[in-house]
Amino acid sequence: MKVLLDLQYLNVATTGIKTYMMELAKAAKTYPHPDIEWIFTHDPIEQAADHTFKNPSSKFQRLNYHLDYFRWKEFQLPDLVKKHQPDVLICPDFVSPAASLSCRRMTVLHDAFFWQMPQNYPRWWRKYFLNLIRKGLKEKTEIITTTSYSKKALQKHLGEELPIHVVYQSPKSLTSRMDKGIITRNNLDQSPYFFHLGTFDKRKNLPVLVQAFKTFLEKENKDFKLVLAGGPGQSNQMNDFPIVEKLVSDLGLQDRVILPGYVKDEEIIALYQHAFGYVFPSENEGFGIPILEAMGFGIPVIHSDQAALIEVSDGAGLIAKTGDASDLAEKMILLGRDKSLREDLIQKGLFRRDYFSPQKFLQDFQQLILDAAPTL
Repeated sequence: MKVLLDLQYLNVATTGIKTYMMELAKAAKTYPHPDIEWIFTHDPIEQAADHTFKNPSSKFQRLNYHLDYFRWKEFQLPDLVKKHQPDVLICPDFVSPAASLSCRRMTVLHDAFFWQMPQNYPRWWRKYFLNLIRKGLKEKTEIITTTSYSKKALQKHLGEELPIHVVYQSPKSLTSRMDKGIITRNNLDQSPYFFHLGTFDKRKNLPVLVQAFKTFLEKENKDFKLVLAGGPGQSNQMNDFPIVEKLVSDLGLQDRVILPGYVKDEEIIALYQHAFGYVFPSENEGFGIPILEAMGFGIPVIHSDQAALIEVSDGAGLIAKTGDASDLAEKMILLGRDKSLREDLIQKGLFRRDYFSPQKFLQDFQQLILDAAPTL
């Protein structure tokens, strides 16, 4: 059976979708199946390294990217389907071609944010992108999503006409050599720190985390720091980075809150390895890759009571009320004081992380490809 995997979007993907695509492609190569022939539209490493459309600095550059993406989905990808004659086309970036295709389609919708949080997206762009998504949900299409929470959210907005399958992904394979430079440059080897990794999207609730950290310092009087690694939100509507910067200044936390921006894999490994705890206060997630990454490094995790995070952690994280800075501070204090709780969370986290292996990620896909499994 031939499976065509669309990897075009890797030329701009920077967050969870990039991890999803890279790990699926890597697993397909690592764990071949005798009855499945995988065909990649692009070499994943080369496509991820293509910076032609990354970080556009003008409206003209953004328009060029959208035109390139549209041309790919609606013309070039259908031509590849005709050329390779796959049995299944997998589009892991929300959008499948609007053109009629002879094969089954598996379209990955990672979450329902476009429907749930319209205020976070430019109006014209959201309307355009939702139109692309809907036009591709046709014929023999099966939707793949990341959690049961996301499945229910998608059914609410898309209905139940198309089958929706839940496939748990695997977190990023962080196998690079550790670069401790980021630790020494920020004096993180001199004091314990809480860590968060990700963009400064509004839904991440990072101002709440900064406020909670201020309360933690006032009550504990300890030499802790907070590291918020990652770039700005993906649009002006979504970006909380300026708000976080101002809050850090207003609260006098310039020496305690570290904002290193984008960090390389080698630096991410170092930040995980040395962290005292990982804090993820997000108000909405489709999956929550960083909490599993942290658990894999033996870091205790505090996360919000958002449904997808509860589903993924399955009792291996310390849960705080979403958007409640006081409750989050109390959980940070508890983690700092209770050594037995900390050790228990570490052990539960390591066990939970093992459940989300690359091999299982691929096997769940293979089952759907080969058996046309019924909706979960």
